Amino acid sequence: MKNLIRLVVAWAAVILFWFYGAALLGDLSSPLWAVFVFLALFSVIMWTAFGVVHEAEELAELLGEPLGTLVLTLSIVGIEVALVAAVMLGDGASRTLGRDTMFAVLMIVLNGVVGVGLLVGGFRHREQSYNLQGAAAYLAVLIPLTSIALILPNFTTSTTGGTLTSFQAVSFSVFTVVLYGVFLMIQTGRHRKFFVLPTLGEEKNVAATEATPPREKPAGVEVLRHTLLLLANILPIVLLSKSLAKVIDHGIHAFGAPPALGGVVIAAIVFTPEGISAFRAVARNDLQRALNLCLGAA
Repeated sequence: MKNLIRLVVAWAAVILFWFYGAALLGDLSSPLWAVFVFLALFSVIMWTAFGVVHEAEELAELLGEPLGTLVLTLSIVGIEVALVAAVMLGDGASRTLGRDTMFAVLMIVLNGVVGVGLLVGGFRHREQSYNLQGAAAYLAVLIPLTSIALILPNFTTSTTGGTLTSFQAVSFSVFTVVLYGVFLMIQTGRHRKFFVLPTLGEEKNVAATEATPPREKPAGVEVLRHTLLLLANILPIVLLSKSLAKVIDHGIHAFGAPPALGGVVIAAIVFTPEGISAFRAVARNDLQRALNLCLGAA
């Protein structure tokens, strides 16, 4: 019932801003009105994002690891891309918003969520286990990608001010897509065991595999239902993101805040539901899933 109410509220907000968005967002000069609109949009998007996480977790239970975590990660990344694109396409948007959001996500995830999760897990369970090979694989992809996007532009000489030429940007984009595609092949193919917690030693694991019945194949109807519900929760976020972008732009200019604040706000909106899922995984002594969520989203 709660999920149905969430969908109704989200799509009602979409319809409201679709037909009356010009009137609601036309004059944001009143601070009280601007704050009210921001909080309303922020609340609906955040609540709907929790719906995305819920449906993705249901799919994760049906599909198993690492496919389940991958579905959740790609859902969150899709929301992030939609929000960043909506803000960057707005009038007077910061040209560095994509970079600022990427850095904010890395900062929040790697320093904040992972660090706090390790502390909470250590205090609660004393000792937790995870697959080091999987974490190393994530970092092997994260380090070159972040270096190319955040560090390399400062050292290129074709343009000034930490920017790239069109050819360089396209080349790096292609390299990024190829590298991530190879990583997905590793994660879902021959080395998927790197992203699952090895509960027993190799020899015992073989015996356990022989003694344990195979996992039942998930029902196609259930997978389809949760996939459709996942899309039904993602679409309102994408459609409302443009309205939220206008309010964020207005707030940054009105308060004279640094443009990077927009990246932090978007990162917080995007990653809060997944961060809570990671903390829940840590609390139930599933550090492997928490790391898959955090490092995958980064």
